[in-house]
Amino acid sequence: MELHLNRVDYMQVGVTSQKTMRLLPALGKKTTQKVAVADQDGVVTCFGMKKGEPVPVFKTLPGQKVSRLDLGGALGTPQEKIFVCSGSEVRGFTKKGKQFLTFEANLTESINAMRVSGADLFVCASYIYNHYCDCKDQDYFLSGDKINDITCVTSPHLERTAPVLACQDRLLRVLQGSELLYDVEVPGPPSVLQLYNKDGGKSPLDVLYGTADGKVGLLKMGESSASAQWEMDNEQKKGGVLCIDTYDITGDGVADLLIGRDDGGVEVYGFDDSGEPALRYEHVLSESVTSIQGGCVGKDSYDEVITATYTGWVTGLTTEPQKAEAGPGDELRMSKETQTKVAALRLELEQLQGQVLQGRERYQQTAQSPSAVSAVPVFSINDKFTLCQDDASYSLTLEVQTAIDNLLLQSDVPIDLLDVDKNSAVVSFSECDSEQPNGNFLLATYRCQANTTRLELKVRSIEGQYGTLRAYVTPRLQPKTCQLRQYPIKPLSLHQRTHSLQQERPMSRLSLSGQFSLAEIHSWVGFCLPEVPEKTPAGDTVTLHFTNTFLGTQLEATYCKGEGQFRSDNISTISILSDVLSKEATQRKINLSVSYDINDESVSHTLRMIHPKLEYQLMLAKKVQLIDALKELQVHEGTADFLIPEYRSILDESQHLLDEYKKQPAHLERLYGMITDLFIDKFKFKGQNVKTKVSALLEILDNYDLNSLLDFFSEA
Repeated sequence: MELHLNRVDYMQVGVTSQKTMRLLPALGKKTTQKVAVADQDGVVTCFGMKKGEPVPVFKTLPGQKVSRLDLGGALGTPQEKIFVCSGSEVRGFTKKGKQFLTFEANLTESINAMRVSGADLFVCASYIYNHYCDCKDQDYFLSGDKINDITCVTSPHLERTAPVLACQDRLLRVLQGSELLYDVEVPGPPSVLQLYNKDGGKSPLDVLYGTADGKVGLLKMGESSASAQWEMDNEQKKGGVLCIDTYDITGDGVADLLIGRDDGGVEVYGFDDSGEPALRYEHVLSESVTSIQGGCVGKDSYDEVITATYTGWVTGLTTEPQKAEAGPGDELRMSKETQTKVAALRLELEQLQGQVLQGRERYQQTAQSPSAVSAVPVFSINDKFTLCQDDASYSLTLEVQTAIDNLLLQSDVPIDLLDVDKNSAVVSFSECDSEQPNGNFLLATYRCQANTTRLELKVRSIEGQYGTLRAYVTPRLQPKTCQLRQYPIKPLSLHQRTHSLQQERPMSRLSLSGQFSLAEIHSWVGFCLPEVPEKTPAGDTVTLHFTNTFLGTQLEATYCKGEGQFRSDNISTISILSDVLSKEATQRKINLSVSYDINDESVSHTLRMIHPKLEYQLMLAKKVQLIDALKELQVHEGTADFLIPEYRSILDESQHLLDEYKKQPAHLERLYGMITDLFIDKFKFKGQNVKTKVSALLEILDNYDLNSLLDFFSEA
């Protein structure tokens, strides 16, 4: 079933945070609903539509940044009270705008997630969950990693409402009071939670989740465990999920799935007979979608998908037809309502143009004055630097509330810039002198097209080499100004958190002991590895598991006060950890006792894990080298029929092969480097320097055969 929706822009407020727009309940069936939206200027706006124009119901004064907005009310009544959280304070407003609640949660950090259910208020700061009933403290929980979102489920099996926390370490934590009931691992860092059909569906325990790397799934929450109903992979490399809602926009009697993404994508999924989601509609906005809801706003009886974007646009994708088509020779007539709207828009445009001219003249006069003082314009940047599991690269997304003029990217460690199809900016590279102290390995400038407010870049780092990636963002503002954003490239940058390891793998061990505290060694582990919680987890001993997204090797870190053990099936990982941890301890003047237990079988195991990737890249490079010669033969002979099937296949797939080769610069060199490091590290632990034999190793790699390589490693 095809779905046709038309875009309507209703209103623009200030820059918005995630989940800060909701539709108030309708007074009757298919009647229009009011929209409540809050922004980072602290303003809460509620408006409705009248004769095609937005009419404010109320608007609050500016204040502290609003991080969440939710609707509430007495259970069993329409949920039409508006609750917003700013800092550690929660405020409540009636649908007419009267403030009836100001509640200080007394948290040391700002609230970043909130849920209201009857007299119950559930709030989360970065690591802390609090439950209040009638503004009285009830339950408390300290999470092992950062909390991104919260929802609540009810069940006959549970004594009371059970909150579900979406945590950065890829876990959904289900609580019972102040205790952890159980947790569920999901395939990415969960960024948003939503009850199916707003009440959990047929079972009150169906919970939808969206992840920062673009995956969506449905879990059925049980009494002591959860089962996955379905999961959508992000094969098309779409943006991360920021908001989810369910609403029957297709009119088939089944609630459809509405998804908003950080790359501007808006998607509507229906459900087939097997209960699996199927894409019904897709639209791309120019900026990230922070909130999404289904309802009826513009006109009675016409359903809509309402979205709020990062820069504050409240936009509807409505089923109401917006265009009238005229055939050849026909005259297209506009209704009086449309004519009035067009005339009002023209008048508003003329007034805005006049204000811009006056503003420019005033600025010129002020700038020429001897007492002129230049004020730096303030602008907001929404940035994200995340590891992509699928291709072992980092995605850097920068979104500015105004148009970007240019972006300078600078790195003091070797990184590769990868092609991104969505990126239309023109990139130019400057020469770098990496030999100098604090020298640069990368200097790249992106010049953006007009009205570009969002840039997406991809970089790939080399494990063992660490430093900082810096982005200097210059918007199209006067006077010229720039903001700096910094992103650490960690020593084991391609590792990501996991919660299960394959125990049968051959593992090597690094053991540390010394006069250090649990907080100190936790900070060292956080310096070496991504996705480590900033705060030291509760307990005397911490155990974290990681997997390498590029090779698939694994790492287990177990540490406590005065001791640390690190186990991995890749001795290069052990070598990097040993070097970096020793350096960190030396800088703090802490004596470390270091010991190793190296398993020689782990070397051949790692080489076998590299083998399929290396074989594929060698074959790809060989095919790409043949393309030009085969094309010349085809032109000379006028046909490719005389070629053997293998060569004809290369010609047929030439564009695909070239695109794939272009998307993976230095991939082969990267694999050569990993094997070389593995060779050097193996003998370093035995006290031997084999750097003179590296040239012989490279010769074997140029004529690659796995058995020859394994023999060389064992005989060297």
